[in-house]
Amino acid sequence: MTGMVKYILDNAANMPPNLKRGIDYLKTELKTLPNQPGVYRMQNGAGEVLYVGKARSLIRRVSSYTQINRLSNRIMRMVGETKKLEVIVTKSEIEALLLESNLIKKMQPRYNILLRDDKSLPQILLTADHKFGQLTKHRGRKTRKGDYFGPFASIGSANWTIKILQKIFQLRVCDDTVFKNRDRPCILYQIKRCSGPCVGHIKEEEYLSTVNDAIDFISGKSRRIQKNLSKEMEKASKELDYEKAAIARDRIKALTQIQTSQKINQTNLNEADVISIYKETGKTCIQVFFFRSKQNWGNQAFYPKHDADDTIQDILSSFMSQFYENKTIPCLIITNHDVSEKKLLEKTFSSKENKQIIIKLAKSKNEINISKLAEKNAKQALTQKLIQSDTNNNLIESLATKFRLNNNIDLIEVYDNSHIQGSDSVGALICFGHEGFIKKRYRKFNIKDDSVKGDDYGMMKEVLFRRFSKAIKEKNGSLSLPDLVMVDGGKGQYTVSREVLNELGLHDLPILAVAKGKRRNAGEEKIYYKNKEFILNRNDPLLFFIQRLRDEAHRFAISTHRARRKKSLSKSLLDQIQGIGQQRKRALLNHFGSARAVESASLDDLKSVEGIEDNIANKIYNYFHE
Repeated sequence: MTGMVKYILDNAANMPPNLKRGIDYLKTELKTLPNQPGVYRMQNGAGEVLYVGKARSLIRRVSSYTQINRLSNRIMRMVGETKKLEVIVTKSEIEALLLESNLIKKMQPRYNILLRDDKSLPQILLTADHKFGQLTKHRGRKTRKGDYFGPFASIGSANWTIKILQKIFQLRVCDDTVFKNRDRPCILYQIKRCSGPCVGHIKEEEYLSTVNDAIDFISGKSRRIQKNLSKEMEKASKELDYEKAAIARDRIKALTQIQTSQKINQTNLNEADVISIYKETGKTCIQVFFFRSKQNWGNQAFYPKHDADDTIQDILSSFMSQFYENKTIPCLIITNHDVSEKKLLEKTFSSKENKQIIIKLAKSKNEINISKLAEKNAKQALTQKLIQSDTNNNLIESLATKFRLNNNIDLIEVYDNSHIQGSDSVGALICFGHEGFIKKRYRKFNIKDDSVKGDDYGMMKEVLFRRFSKAIKEKNGSLSLPDLVMVDGGKGQYTVSREVLNELGLHDLPILAVAKGKRRNAGEEKIYYKNKEFILNRNDPLLFFIQRLRDEAHRFAISTHRARRKKSLSKSLLDQIQGIGQQRKRALLNHFGSARAVESASLDDLKSVEGIEDNIANKIYNYFHE
């Protein structure tokens, strides 16, 4: 360890003071670091995590940050800010990589390459915890027993596949609660999208056989199914069972339809993800094409955050470790560029999935063609993103110029309220930056003060006070402050908003209030700033931009209000019954799934619920049926 410390170069003479402090601190920490694998976190004085990294040897990796002749400008800035180092020793480098990707996703350190807005991709689930399995969409962890298929690039592609499976196999899509409480077939049975297992129109053995056929179909064995259906149609025709023959014919048509659509994207890739990266002007887009059972299940674009001088190889490596942290990994990953630490990634992924995972550069003609197609899509998506970003930059700059805003505008927060005669009152916050709307910064506020419900001024005051007082008290645990606040409303909303921010000491935070025109006509909006009224030309792009922000806030507020109203309506059915407290209500909702299902339940079903005595069950039943 002493030899390692002596190896460190000391160029203190020409160092900036903060960089020298950072290096000196890391040198002192080196004396306590082990020559073992692990994860390290660099933090600033406020406790903010600046960077998360993994290492085969913690002492060797951290010592590299003290060798200034090997540091980029970005890393120098990071070291200069570093005032605390935390390490976690792991059993292996594989364990360190898994922990690193998890911590990066959780903490979002600003000096790491970050996969932004990474959500779990939709899958299709055929449940196996019911004798009549359900066909449904699924996100997140695989906690339910059954067969999972995916990922699909979008909800749209998953919905389309489910629709096709309904046509061909007529599997049920209703949840168990609805299934249990049906006494006659639904519309899906009438239009031949379901075989009606809920009312006994298909035997269990026959339904299970259909489920197995569906699994084979999704697994790429559609030819065998088509042959069986043809035989079934011929047999039914000979037996003069024309209705059964027609059903088989329609299923064959649906099969032909999906086979034709698949030929367009035929690649012979059984189970693979094709990942292509394109970098331009310091920005990057990564396209991922998903292939399962020789079928293209769509593609999706990602825009990782990174420093301009980060290499393509490093970006790909960091992207893959974060991307697959919460996803099933295919046997083959094809890339258009080499990947840093490829062997480590392969070992880590193979260990995680308990099967061999191969990461390879596209080489065969087929692989190169699909890789180039993915790269072309990445280039196109990035170009559109950059154009949109430039447009947003220009609009934000125009906004600052028009209203003579002194501070740099990077983040804009827009606020709106929604209610119906004071009921289910909510506030909504949306956020806009140079790259567009930032959905992860959206927030909902249920109005708590009963005295202001239905009062637009009072509701706005409550929302703004809660948002900004929390930001001031919890600097590290809340959203960062915006550079501009925009509220839906006129002079009155501007006045109360200004009062709240001034009360909290945010005198320099600018506010714009956007009032609708006469008869709420678009294009006649009045904008209030510093007690001055502005009217923009109805063809001014800046006005369109302001309208776009306001409309998005309004949309989010309305959808939030509707969701809360729907929830309160479903709960109110049970709230009206005397003797039904929170505990019993929870037991009923957990058992039946919804208040509407409780309403349609039989007396015996109600009595079977744990915690519901016979007299209570009678009371509930009588309430809904008298």
